[in-house]
Amino acid sequence: MTDVAIIGAGTGGLCLAQGLRATGMRVTVFERHRSPADALHGYRVRIDPMGARALRALPPEVWEGFGSRAGRIGHEFGFLTEGLRELAVLDGGPSAEPHYSAERSMLREVLLTGLRDTVRFDACFERYERRPSGGIVCHFADGSEVVTDLLVGADGANSRVRAQYLPHARRTDVGMVSVVGRLELEAARRVLPDRLRIRPNSVVAPGGCGMFVAPHEPGDDAGYVMWAYGAGERRYPPDLAGLDGAELRDLVTGLTRSWHPALREMVRETDPTTVAAVPIRTSIPPAPWPTTNVTLLGDAIHSMTPLRGVGANMALNDAAILARELTGLAPGERPWAAVRRYEERMRAEGFRAVSESLRAARMFSSESRVRRVAFKTALRVLPAVPPLRRLLFAKLG
Repeated sequence: MTDVAIIGAGTGGLCLAQGLRATGMRVTVFERHRSPADALHGYRVRIDPMGARALRALPPEVWEGFGSRAGRIGHEFGFLTEGLRELAVLDGGPSAEPHYSAERSMLREVLLTGLRDTVRFDACFERYERRPSGGIVCHFADGSEVVTDLLVGADGANSRVRAQYLPHARRTDVGMVSVVGRLELEAARRVLPDRLRIRPNSVVAPGGCGMFVAPHEPGDDAGYVMWAYGAGERRYPPDLAGLDGAELRDLVTGLTRSWHPALREMVRETDPTTVAAVPIRTSIPPAPWPTTNVTLLGDAIHSMTPLRGVGANMALNDAAILARELTGLAPGERPWAAVRRYEERMRAEGFRAVSESLRAARMFSSESRVRRVAFKTALRVLPAVPPLRRLLFAKLG
């Protein structure tokens, strides 16, 4: 039986652990933070049908816990001007599979169901070395060592496993920064029109900027509306990294001075402790590498911009594929054959998502007036072509 060590107790790492443990494989997850509540950056994540299928394949109590606590996202996605004039509303039709809205803390809590003896917190991975016999020795910051047959790096965009295993697999800035915040639902009901509170919307503004606005109404929380103002770096002051939440909130209020009063009021009413600036980065696809008993999943190998909201879903998809391949080996087949098949699919699907996400980011922050006008024109045509509308809805998630 293969011993599997997973570095990182994030969405992908815990999903993989659930999938392997359910079939009796020996698996341990090592997480550098001290508790499950540490370092859960960001707000809601959208779980699309692909991610939901990965969760449904886990033990029933995991899916039941997720389903009872996640919010449902409707089958509509709106495009609006900065003056809140409607450009288009995409929908997947009545047969579209549901999308879910989940708090990161809730998602981790659900994925930890039954894994408390499998996850070791406060275990900071530093490096690995190979044994002549083929095993992997993992070294941790406290001086401890663990020997494993298969090492999986699920330790996020700044992965230490990737840095050692594929040092040429780099990430780069895309020249865009997003300022994000959230407004509690009670306040949002007071300042926002219905369409900004009942569905996700993308505000398409001139000058290479825009805003994403989405409600989050989970089954076990009061809910809020999340907003993210995005623009090219040169629209921001050079001291952006040193601004606190209140200063960032005021900055966005100023940058949107010609926008609809409701959008500006949403920003002004936001608690400054929820406001942060996030530089947008993306991975650069490396050339295929030889399969070994070290592999990677999720952001550790194909981190992407947040513009299509698929990062968590790709991590879940990676974990589901790798779990199926490892637990479905033919008699006599070595585990590395499963890793090879997984990596072939992961590279194809993961880096396709990276490319599509980067294209969306560049469109979002484009300062080309011609491109913005063409995009708005295309959106106005969509209502007359339902199949195209549904296709674009599926592509944008």
